[in-house]
Amino acid sequence: MKKQLKKAAKSVMLFCYRIMASLLPIDKKVIVFNSSMGRNYTGNPRYIYEYMVEKGLDKKYQCIWFFESLPKELPGNYKIVRFKRIKYFYYMAIAKTWVFDCRQPDFLVKKKNVTYIQTWHGTPLKKLALDMDSVSMAEDKDIEKYKNKFYQNAQTWDYLIAQNDFSAKIFRKAFGFEKEMLTIGYPRNDILIRNNTKEYIESLKKELELPMDKKIILYAPTWRDNEFYGSGRYKFNPHIDFELLKEQLEDEYCIIVKYHYLVKDLVDWSPYKGFIFDCDLNYDISLLYLVSDILITDYSSVMFDYSILKRPMLFYCYDYDNYKNNLRGFYFDFEKEAPGPISYETKELIQDILHYDEAKYIEKYSAFSKKYNEVESGTASEKICKLIEETSK
Repeated sequence: MKKQLKKAAKSVMLFCYRIMASLLPIDKKVIVFNSSMGRNYTGNPRYIYEYMVEKGLDKKYQCIWFFESLPKELPGNYKIVRFKRIKYFYYMAIAKTWVFDCRQPDFLVKKKNVTYIQTWHGTPLKKLALDMDSVSMAEDKDIEKYKNKFYQNAQTWDYLIAQNDFSAKIFRKAFGFEKEMLTIGYPRNDILIRNNTKEYIESLKKELELPMDKKIILYAPTWRDNEFYGSGRYKFNPHIDFELLKEQLEDEYCIIVKYHYLVKDLVDWSPYKGFIFDCDLNYDISLLYLVSDILITDYSSVMFDYSILKRPMLFYCYDYDNYKNNLRGFYFDFEKEAPGPISYETKELIQDILHYDEAKYIEKYSAFSKKYNEVESGTASEKICKLIEETSK
């Protein structure tokens, strides 16, 4: 009975939304934002908005943020609206500009005079959308249905941001995107160029209550398509011995664990107090890049952003063959291009941390950075804000 009522309420809401979308005029001053489908205040939409605040554009436009649950206070002048509630549908019906970093619900009606800026959320190592051979996600198991939905969704985008030429070429094919590609770097990476200072980094460490006398490792793995609880709810199952890491590293290092936003496990880190620090979904990973001395990841796109800082990167790939051959597949030879050591067991990883040799990877790192970060200049947010002003006249 409860499910039937919920389904009926959703149908009524969507009916009302379609009426609003057909009758209400567009307001050129309304801009709508969300990050990770309303899960947090992070990524490219955040830094586009914060540049608007910096330049006073939040007073010129009405900035609407969509969230699943209410976040901490944001900077500037804004209005917070709960995701998929009645006000959400109202603002989606009247907003002139949409700024989102991932696919939005298929039920949305995108009018001809609406400008949709799709910022996306990373350079791809793993195969995407139309390039995938199979799908193991909780939301979709039918690959053809998944591809069709993705393709139709991408046709609503007017502009798509790419971090580099490599991404731009892949996005064209993987998304079936034929409109304007903006190969300008990522707004979320502007801070890595503009705020990479000792004073700013120390202020972040104090905010996070991190030790000043230890090297900080950021551990930021991606999610696994086939390890889930349900739609949009994935598991944290890294196959790493945190006890051994603590035993071997705690005198010199501490670790920040940052989950992917789709991971919903609540891990009890209290046994590792003082060694492992975890950050909630609302803490932007770009800030964690700045405070860390070393990155450990796997197949996540964090590697492309972090390489802007030219700091050591290590790759813990316990399930490499399965991930490459069965789950996603890669767009390039990961083992050949990775600008740091790849390990498959915790003991190997510890040795890679303790005996990291920068000289051994300097050529690979330089080639990696040139290929994936050549257009990053710290001005991507500025360029998007100019686009918003131009298209909302």
